[in-house]
Amino acid sequence: MIYLIIILLKFQKNLYDLLYSVIIKEDYLRNINGILLLDKPIGLSSNLILQKIKKLFKAKKAGYIGTLDPIASGMLPIFFGDATKFSDYLLNTNKWYKIKAKLGEKTNTLDSFGKIICIRPILNIKKLNIEKILSEFQGEIYQKPPMFSSLKHLGKPLYKYARQGIYIPREKRKVYVHYIKLLSFSKKYFSLTIKCSKGTYVRSIVDDIGEKLFCGAHIVKLRRTKLFNYKESHMIDSNKLYNIKKKFNDLKKLDECLLPIESIFKKLPIIVVNDDIINRLRNGIKLNFWKIKKNNLFKIISKDTKKFVGIIDINKYGRANSIKLIK
Repeated sequence: MIYLIIILLKFQKNLYDLLYSVIIKEDYLRNINGILLLDKPIGLSSNLILQKIKKLFKAKKAGYIGTLDPIASGMLPIFFGDATKFSDYLLNTNKWYKIKAKLGEKTNTLDSFGKIICIRPILNIKKLNIEKILSEFQGEIYQKPPMFSSLKHLGKPLYKYARQGIYIPREKRKVYVHYIKLLSFSKKYFSLTIKCSKGTYVRSIVDDIGEKLFCGAHIVKLRRTKLFNYKESHMIDSNKLYNIKKKFNDLKKLDECLLPIESIFKKLPIIVVNDDIINRLRNGIKLNFWKIKKNNLFKIISKDTKKFVGIIDINKYGRANSIKLIK
């Protein structure tokens, strides 16, 4: 009887999701533009929390960059509407993490969400031992992506092969660790802060540290605190968003939590043009900007509205190499 109830509840949830997708028609969803620096909660995949936030904002279009593992919390940039056009400018930016790791145990996922596959004694490890090992991970390093990762092989994420017990050979990839610092150390645990490049698997770094200490290690806490120029103080968690929705029942109050698209391009030089020039650019007409004598990426501001309208890459001859405009 209990088993039947569970099945019916699951069916009810699936039916609700289906009805939601049918009832919430395209014309009811909103065209909103902006960036949400979500403080992702522990336990959810990046894609699942994206879908929840997209539904909360009733947004037509949304995406994210910088996948965070289910064990991880912290900064997950979500892009709405026209902001998705510019998300690739953050893809190659640096990321900051705080990590807590446990010594003496290895897991199949390299974190505490996985299965313990090896237990080893922790023999006379000192703070100095760890600090010396950390210096080996400073700068340019090569690491093999873990099997439990979203990296794809033949169009299928590696973690799906791992769950089936299928091993896929992986090539080592070059990444860059700008700094790695020991924050604390006790008999079984140590904490780190890391600033690293795109594509760095901090789980693999912790696993490698454990191997060099001859006892194994895995991550028990992982938090992304910063990405690009966005700081931890800029983040907002999903509970606060739901509370705003409940308290005000006004989607515009949620929209106030979004950062403008141009926040990505704060440090870019500005080029101010009138709406006639903007319309010609929209229509694909190639224009020359003769006063520009240096190859650079520019932020386009409308002379008429004073608003951000896009970015343009102009070479040293004053010709536009590429243009991206908001609608």
